[in-house]
Amino acid sequence: MRRVWAEAPPGTTPPRPRRAMAVGNINELPENILLELFTHVPARQLLLRCRLVCSLWRDLIDLVTLWKRKCLREGFITEDWDQPVADWKVFYFLRSLHKNLLHNPCAEEGFEFWSLDVNGGDEWKVEDLSGDQRKEFPNDQVKKYFVTSYYTCLKSQVVDLKAEGYWEELMDTTRPDIEVKDWFAARPDCGSKYQLCVQLLSSAHAPLGTFQPDAATVQQKSDAKWREVSHTFSNYPPGVRYIWFQHGGVDTHYWAGWYGPRVTNSSITIGPPLP
Repeated sequence: MRRVWAEAPPGTTPPRPRRAMAVGNINELPENILLELFTHVPARQLLLRCRLVCSLWRDLIDLVTLWKRKCLREGFITEDWDQPVADWKVFYFLRSLHKNLLHNPCAEEGFEFWSLDVNGGDEWKVEDLSGDQRKEFPNDQVKKYFVTSYYTCLKSQVVDLKAEGYWEELMDTTRPDIEVKDWFAARPDCGSKYQLCVQLLSSAHAPLGTFQPDAATVQQKSDAKWREVSHTFSNYPPGVRYIWFQHGGVDTHYWAGWYGPRVTNSSITIGPPLP
């Protein structure tokens, strides 16, 4: 019969029992190490979860030092940054969310994301920037534009701020600057009229702020240069939940085809730009 040893066989040394590894308290780490660990944690998790763990974590997460470190780590600021910042936590979130909120601004996807509100004449069309036009345009990444016709053409987008990551408290307590830009150009052989309207809207789509400059008329045989129009919304009332952007125009000679203003590279951005 096979013998089963209950103890170590004669002449052998019994194995030593394994000692459990000591598990320390993470809060015993130096605060500087904890801060460095927190720089690697997603910002929303810091506020929604980590900050609730204990008073030590809450105090560390509220430190300006942490949010400056996170900004530096993400490339939102440089080592020699010397501009004043009122709230580094808010600054971090605004930088992390910063992007063009208009989709398909340069016609790369046709009319995707755009609502064709008025589609007169021979209707909206997408065209390629010619080689000479690309040299003239300040952004070499732009390769296409939208062009209007001999009756009014208008198209629009509505930006849902919450869907883009801007929660209500952030918008209402901070009210960061909202910058709008658009580019338009006439054809050299035909006059045109360009128009733009941007509105800040409440949850009920009531206007809380409007930018609507006078229509820009470009005469026939103009230089046909690309022109930028821009506006910054500041100190607007709380409650902004949507941004409505509409632009377009018409040619002033009513020629069949697409001789109205050309538009491209439109943008809506919120908060401070990246360095």
